[in-house]
Amino acid sequence: MRPQIAPTLAGVNPFRTLIRHRNFRLFWIGQTLSLMGTWMQTMAQGWLALQLTNNAFLVGLVTAVGSFPILVFSLPAGVLADRVSKLKLVTICQCVLLAEAALLWALAYEGRATIGWLLVLAAWNGIASAFEIPARQSLMIDLVGRDDLHDAIALNSSGFNLARIIGPAVGAFVIATAGLPWCFAVNALSYLAVLVGLMRIRIPARIRAPSTTSPLEGLMEGLRYMARTREVSIMMRLVTVYAIFGIPYLTLMPVVARDLLGTGADGYGVLLACVGVGGLAGALFLAAAGQRIGRGQLLLVSSYAFPALLIVFAVVRVEWLARVVLLVTGGMMILNGALANGILQAIVPDALRGRLMAAYSLVVVGVAQVVGSLISGAVARAIGVDWAIGGGGAIMLAYALWAFRRYPEIGRL
Repeated sequence: MRPQIAPTLAGVNPFRTLIRHRNFRLFWIGQTLSLMGTWMQTMAQGWLALQLTNNAFLVGLVTAVGSFPILVFSLPAGVLADRVSKLKLVTICQCVLLAEAALLWALAYEGRATIGWLLVLAAWNGIASAFEIPARQSLMIDLVGRDDLHDAIALNSSGFNLARIIGPAVGAFVIATAGLPWCFAVNALSYLAVLVGLMRIRIPARIRAPSTTSPLEGLMEGLRYMARTREVSIMMRLVTVYAIFGIPYLTLMPVVARDLLGTGADGYGVLLACVGVGGLAGALFLAAAGQRIGRGQLLLVSSYAFPALLIVFAVVRVEWLARVVLLVTGGMMILNGALANGILQAIVPDALRGRLMAAYSLVVVGVAQVVGSLISGAVARAIGVDWAIGGGGAIMLAYALWAFRRYPEIGRL
């Protein structure tokens, strides 16, 4: 009986890819520790912006300004990621992000932080992220190979959500005991963890064919591929709608916590942690069972459930119930995002991977935060944060109902 049991257990172990691949293990541990600091900074920065301005639109503007460089630089960064060492590019960008967090701490500690400085440093962070995100996303296949790529993406999402759980909780404790500026200091220190991991990764040198096209021609080649490949085009449109109308609810969470649920920074941190717990559960479920359940069917379910839950969250006024709804919302959001990412990476040829991931990050981070945050922030200021979140969910649900009927092949990807 044992020879039959062992494969079954291996098939449902969500951590098998971490155990199997040393490079990915080093990357995952360092990245997860660093992301804990990043979530502390995100929480503290949102709360600081609200304290400085008392304006929901300006809270969204800080996020939008931080993401605007991703709109400008992501596609050129994708061309660069396909032509240079992705590992070196990620390492350089992490150093730049460390410097940004350290300066933010110094300003906040000395009481010199203003909304202007928050906007400048958010833009600095966005420029570095524009180059780091596509390089990091397309590096994944070099760490685990094609066979374990889907599971690695799911585990990467699990680390992101583990950080979302721990980071805000630690952040709330740090704010209560040491003060808000020290969230930025801890984030600066956390970048050392990811840098140590990156420096220990060993990837066999790859012989790259010399590029015969200009960067502009390389950029146009990637855009033509995305436009002419039907499955990629369909998926990117779905990702775009969900990024614009779904992701910004996280940006508006400080306003929800204070104005709708009547809680403070500690309650805000708990709400973010609930999203993280749900997301962690969703990511581990996908890593364990994604190969046993059709990914296209999971994408369909999560594409309906995520917006429906946002609509429910928009009408909740009881804090404990909001936490429960956010647990499930976080799971569906991560399932949807990780599945879309994995499906796209399974389709794209290696030579175009950096450019596709650049377009993906442009949409999920840049368009979501610039367009999505500005729209949701403006709607929240005009008619209420509940209408901003619930209305976005309604648009997503309507699009999903149309898209899965119009393109039934999505469920078979």
